[in-house]
Amino acid sequence: MNNRSKVFIIAEIGVNHNGSLEMAKSLIDFAVEAGADAVKFQTFRADQIMLHNTPKASYQTRNTDITETQYEMIKKLELDEQMHLILKEYSLKQHVQFISTPFDAPSLDFLVHTLQLPIIKIASGEITNAPLLLKAARSGKRIILSTGMSTLGDIEDALGVLAFGYGEGKENNSIPSRKAFKNAYYSEAGQILLCQNVSLLHCTSEYPAPFEETNLRVLGTLRQCFGLQVGYSDHTLGIALPLAATALGAVIIEKHFTLDRNLPGPDHKASIEPKEFSRMVCYIRQIEQALGNSYKKPVASELKNQKITRKSIVAARSILKGELFTEDNLTVKRPAEGLSPLEFWELLGKTAHKSYERDEVIT
Repeated sequence: MNNRSKVFIIAEIGVNHNGSLEMAKSLIDFAVEAGADAVKFQTFRADQIMLHNTPKASYQTRNTDITETQYEMIKKLELDEQMHLILKEYSLKQHVQFISTPFDAPSLDFLVHTLQLPIIKIASGEITNAPLLLKAARSGKRIILSTGMSTLGDIEDALGVLAFGYGEGKENNSIPSRKAFKNAYYSEAGQILLCQNVSLLHCTSEYPAPFEETNLRVLGTLRQCFGLQVGYSDHTLGIALPLAATALGAVIIEKHFTLDRNLPGPDHKASIEPKEFSRMVCYIRQIEQALGNSYKKPVASELKNQKITRKSIVAARSILKGELFTEDNLTVKRPAEGLSPLEFWELLGKTAHKSYERDEVIT
């Protein structure tokens, strides 16, 4: 991903498969058709990530059965290991990258050692989960770290864990500590490892996220503060903000994806459907082409228009040989076949070396 010239577009399927293998395959099909570079799922064991009486978030309560706990809701959305294997293989056959987000250590081990995924996505809620971050970095895999609900200090702490894990802490006999993490982060070697292995995603962790709380200018802040690749994980309605983020320099765009926003489940309402996702991809590709480079000069398509649209100095009326050029007998008109209008004042008061008819180019 470091060498990509195009925005890396992730179709965040997450749990929008509703526990169905066939629905998951259909989502992959539509993501491929829309032009996504990767599909992303979520890998977890409900027993490992939450207490049985954990309440739902407000957005989950709005979109699902209010009588069930978050644990009961999540348990129904687990994908077992065999389903993961099938979906990874299916994705490879469709020529789209398979990514997943682990929420517990056994799930991370499965993604790293069994599925052998080259990229691990860490969710915003896990940014303080130092044991998971350390384990992910020790795996040597590339990490995309989402930063919803975080301060710059939270992000720096997480990057310290990762720097330690990629470097001296890669061996299990190295002793992790907050001091060791900080030292790793501020070391030259740690910074190099982070640049080689970590990308940050700006994110607002609400579903759907209010436009006025999205703060896309944070993209520039993250880039300036940490010097890493920066992208955007979007939870707003529609596709306007991923496009704006692309224009602001995001190199990764992640967007929740569903077959139908009216399906039951916690994330469907904040997702986009296939046709909308396809439009988003198309517009992102147009924007990244349009961004081009920062060197201001006439481009190839402009050069042929330069002569036609610029102007020359011409006679405003008939001018006799020996007559002085004045503001009354000179004007500027298209095309640019003679003297540039920038020379207008240089001609004033000089003598015409020949006679000119009205609209004749001054030479």
